[in-house]
Amino acid sequence: MSAFDLSDLLGSPAGVSPATHAVLPVASAVATGGVAYDGADKMNRLGMWQPALRSADADLLPVKDDLDARGHDTLRNDAYVAGGATIRKDSIVGTRFLLNAKPETKLLFGKADDTWEAEAQEEIETKFTLWAESDQCYPDAARRKTLTDIVRLGVGVHLAGGEALASAEWFDDGRPFASAVQMIDTARLSDPRDRLVNAPNRVRKGVEIDAYGAPVAYYIRNAHPSDYRSSTARISDSMTWKRIPARKPWGRAMILHVYEQMRPDQTRGVAAMAAALTEMRMTRHFRETQLQQAVIAATYAASIESELPVDAALNLGAAAGEGNATTEWMGAYLEAINEYAGAGKNLHMDGAKIPIFAPGTKLKLQNPGTVGPASDKYEQSLLRYIAAALGVSYEQLSRDYTQTNYSSARASSGETLKSMMSLKRIVAEKIANFVYRLWLEEAINYKDLECFKRPGTPRFYDGMNAEAFSACEWIGAGQGQIDPLKETQAALLRLKSGLSTKESEISKMTGGDFRKVARQIKRERELDAKYGNPSVYDQESKDLENSLAASPREKDAA
Repeated sequence: MSAFDLSDLLGSPAGVSPATHAVLPVASAVATGGVAYDGADKMNRLGMWQPALRSADADLLPVKDDLDARGHDTLRNDAYVAGGATIRKDSIVGTRFLLNAKPETKLLFGKADDTWEAEAQEEIETKFTLWAESDQCYPDAARRKTLTDIVRLGVGVHLAGGEALASAEWFDDGRPFASAVQMIDTARLSDPRDRLVNAPNRVRKGVEIDAYGAPVAYYIRNAHPSDYRSSTARISDSMTWKRIPARKPWGRAMILHVYEQMRPDQTRGVAAMAAALTEMRMTRHFRETQLQQAVIAATYAASIESELPVDAALNLGAAAGEGNATTEWMGAYLEAINEYAGAGKNLHMDGAKIPIFAPGTKLKLQNPGTVGPASDKYEQSLLRYIAAALGVSYEQLSRDYTQTNYSSARASSGETLKSMMSLKRIVAEKIANFVYRLWLEEAINYKDLECFKRPGTPRFYDGMNAEAFSACEWIGAGQGQIDPLKETQAALLRLKSGLSTKESEISKMTGGDFRKVARQIKRERELDAKYGNPSVYDQESKDLENSLAASPREKDAA
C-alpha cells in the first residue's frame, strides 16, 4: 500500500475567510407578485422600515465608542442600573471567588488516581487562595485588587461595554509569584493611528485577526484618550500604541479579551444594556420630571382664584404693558383684595379659622403628591425593560416584592439564576481561569507544588496537559433561599436520590467549599464530645423539620 498523508483522509481546509464571502445579486420578489413573508413586505405599513444589512463589525465598530460612553454614563447616574450592576456582581461573584481544582488525572497519568487528586486539590487550592486573596493584592499588577476584586471589576465592566480586557504581566519585585494581570480600559483598545499606514488590513478596532478571524495581536494605547490631568507626556502617550501578541510562541496567553459574540465575524463586544439605553434614559427623565412636578406643587400650599369671566378680561384688552387696561385693572383688583382680606377678621369655630375672601375669589388647596394616574405603571414598564437588559428580575431591580408570592418569587429567582450562571461562565470564570493558569504554569515550572514533583509527571506544554492540569470549577455566590426549609428538603432529596452531591449542594446554597465544611463538622463533633454536649449533627432530620416548621403538637394546641 502506498504511503499517504493523514490530510488525505481528513481533507483540506475549506479556506473560507470571514471577510471574503461573495455577495450575489438577488432578484426582487415584489416584481413577481409580492413576498412570501409579511415581515419582508415593502409596500404597506412596513414600507418605511428599511434597515441596512451590514456585517457585525460594520454595525458595531463605528458606534462602539458612543455606545460605551452612554453605557458608562447610565451606570454612573442611574440608581436602578447601578443597583442592577451590584446585583450581578453579588449574584455571580459574591464575597469570595473560590477555586475548586479538578486536575484530570486520567489524561495526565493514564488512569484515575483519587489519592493523588485529593492531595493535589488540597495543596493547589490552599496555596493559590493564599496568593490570590492576600491583602497584598499579588494577582493585580497595580497591587490594588485581590482575585475576587478583579473578577467583580470584570463583571461590572462587561455590563457597561459588553467586554473586559486584561494583559498578563511579569514582576520580579519580591512577590511570591511573578505572574500578575493588568486590567485595561477597553477604550484603550483601538486602531493604531501612529502606524495606520503600516498596520495590517485586518485590524478591527484594535484587534488584529488572521484570515479565519482568530485574534493574532492587540493594539493598546499607552494612555486613555481622555485621561485625567493629561500632561504633555500623557497626551503624547495617548497617541501611541503598543502591539501585544495574543500569546507567546509556547502558548502562554498574553491578552484576555472577554466578550460574547452575537453574530459571526464580530470582533468586539456590545453591552446587553445597549438595546435598552433609550428606555433607561427615558426612565431617568421620567423620574426627574415627576420630582420637579412634586417640588413645584409643594412650593404653593394654596392659591386664590378669581372668577372673572374670560370675555370681560378680553374686553379690557389682551396686550400687556404700561397703560394697558387689563394691567391697570388687575393691579387695582389685587390691591382691593389685599385691603379687604387684611381688614377682614376671620371667624372661629371651635378653634378652627374660617377665612373671608373678596367676592368672586376662592381658595384652592394644592396637593403636593399629585401625579398622573398611570405614572406608577409606566415606570414599572420602563423598569421591566431595564431588568430584562440587565438579566435580573423586576422584583430584584426595583426592590418591590408587594405583588410577589412564593411561586412567582421562586420562578423569578430561577430565571435570574440561569442568567447569572451563564454570565459566570462567560465572564467571571474566564477571568479567573486566566489568572489561575498563569499562576499554575509558573508554580509548576518553578517546582513550587509538591504534588507535581512525583516521578512521571508529564510536561505542562505537551498536548492538552495544560488544560488537564488547570481544569477546575469556581465557587461564587450562593443562590440564596426563599424558603429555607423547603429548599433544604429538596437538597436532601437530591442527595438521597443520587441526583446531586454535597460538593454541588454546598457550593450552590452557601458558596462554601465542601472539604472545609466537612473538616469543620469534624471539629465541632469532637468539641461536643469533649464537653459532653449533644451534637446537632446526630439529631433525627424529622425532629429538625418539626422545630423549623414551628408547628405545635396536637396536645399542646388543645
